[in-house]
Amino acid sequence: MRTRNERGGKGLIPHPPAPRGGWDERQKRNESSGMTAHHHDHSHSHGLGNEKRVMFAMWLTGGFMVLEAAGGILSGSLALLADAGHMLTDTGALMLAFVATRLARRPADAARSYGYARAEILAAFANGIVMLGVVAWIAVEAVGRIMEPAPVLGAPMLAIAAAGLAVNIAAFKLLHGGEDSLNMRGAALHVMGDMLGSIAAIAAALIIMATGLTIADPILSVFVALLILRSAIGITKESAHILMEGSPEGADSERIADDLMKCVPGLCNVHHVHAWSLGTGRAVATLHAQLTPGTDAGKALGDIKGRLASEFGIGHATVQIEEEECPDHEHASGR
Repeated sequence: MRTRNERGGKGLIPHPPAPRGGWDERQKRNESSGMTAHHHDHSHSHGLGNEKRVMFAMWLTGGFMVLEAAGGILSGSLALLADAGHMLTDTGALMLAFVATRLARRPADAARSYGYARAEILAAFANGIVMLGVVAWIAVEAVGRIMEPAPVLGAPMLAIAAAGLAVNIAAFKLLHGGEDSLNMRGAALHVMGDMLGSIAAIAAALIIMATGLTIADPILSVFVALLILRSAIGITKESAHILMEGSPEGADSERIADDLMKCVPGLCNVHHVHAWSLGTGRAVATLHAQLTPGTDAGKALGDIKGRLASEFGIGHATVQIEEEECPDHEHASGR
């Protein structure tokens, strides 16, 4: 909150008196409830649990990937080779998610006052991009196999695909049981793609063993690629939105300003509203609030922060309180 100093200054407001139960006590209550203008919640207690889950899933996936690649070469199955290639990218993606989870637990420092929460978002974005590349590779290979069918050994393909499905289910349960974050969702997406690939390989092996139609192998590979594509696009778009400082869902600047004007008494104007996310579930905001004459600035500040937390899930907000016309209006490019 801005206050009038000894030299005075237009646009600054006098510090309200501090009677019993007034500003000082309200400020203490705000601090204890985590709603001060400079409060940051950098607690990542869930990170350690996620870190272990990602590490175990990484070793499971990477270990079986070698066996599946060998089986794909011996059996001539594109479905197995595609799934092995997918598991190779998954191992790298899980390693990236593991490193990102460790980074996200690091406390804030002088160079990064908000901490390292964005590391998980960067990992999710990278995983999404890699998945899109895997989908394109599977599609290209499948078209070549459809045009020129190759012999496939159904029995070895079935055995390896069944073992791969068991490994992928175990890895998926590890990741799906962790705390929700965009990074964990991106890692789980990779493993889910592997799981679907194993199911497709099992189905293709059964069809080949029953009918001899080896074309089932590339056709089912394309089907799995299409299933993965939708989730990969979703993860990539969501992480890119956060990296581009997009507004959290349901918390765009106009909605926040309108809500505060309706629900917080004593406001005559709310402007320069900006809201964004540091990471999954970590929304922050800044705004200017002009008060009507006679409004208690301390109470208004507490009410604004309380409303932002309860209605929009914004746990950290920097609010500039103004009594007169905002001096920044002539330089403003937005609301």
